Order: sequence, then structure tokens, then C-alpha cells
Amino acid sequence: MSALRVWAPGAQRVEVVMGARPLAMIMDAGGYWEADAPDAAAGADYAFAVDGGEPLPDPRSRWQPHGVHRASRVVDHGAFAWTDQRWRAGPLAAAVIYEVHVGTFTPIGTFEAAIERLDHLVELGVTHVELMPVAEFPGDHGWG
Repeated sequence: MSALRVWAPGAQRVEVVMGARPLAMIMDAGGYWEADAPDAAAGADYAFAVDGGEPLPDPRSRWQPHGVHRASRVVDHGAFAWTDQRWRAGPLAAAVIYEVHVGTFTPIGTFEAAIERLDHLVELGVTHVELMPVAEFPGDHGWG
């Protein structure tokens, strides 16, 4: 990845923050801000600073290794070595689907915490898990 893009139509200025030096972005007619970021290789952390504010994670991020409020990380999906080419799902008519909202499935609200509970779902007879919606957020929502 070398180009980064974020939609912020009401912003006056957006910068990509990678390491110690911010990189100015340019807005197109549709409200998207873009920057050619040669340092945005797989594994690089980045965030967006809008109008001089604190750096924010990419709202379209594929990986948030430091949590949902910290920098995003660039992922090279083509570099992943798939090992399940021969796997085939059973018939859908026999499926037991469990819909999981990651943020409320555990008190922590992270994918890692949800993974620790998968054995419990298997014990219940669940064959498929559907993530609803696919986004982490803090599970401590303060609702009592």
C-alpha cells in the first residue's frame, strides 16, 4: 500500500501520522482526503489527524493491533499463506448459526476475548459463527 485515503468532507486539513512526521493529505471533490505514503508498507502503523486534532484510527482499518482507539496497521492480504484450500463446509441446512456481536459477547469486547469462548459455542452445538457487525469496540459500555 502506498496511497492512504479517508472520507472527511467537513475537515479543513487532514494529515497521515506515521511515526514522528505527519504527511499532508489532499481532498478531492467527493470529500475524500488522499496521500501517497511510500512508508505505508505492511506492518506500518498509521492514523489520521483531522484539523490538528489527536491522531485517530482509520475508520476502514483492517487491523487495530493496539485497540480501537489507537493507530491502525497496514495489512498485505496477498501475503497471507492460506492452508485451508481443501476445507468444505457441511450442508447449510444442518448448520447451527450463532450471531455474535463482538463488543458485547465478552466483557472485554475484543476478537481475542471472543476466541477464548469459541469452545463453549462448540459445546452448545454451534457449527457457524456470524460476526455482527465486524468491528471491535470496548465492551465496558457502562450500562450497569
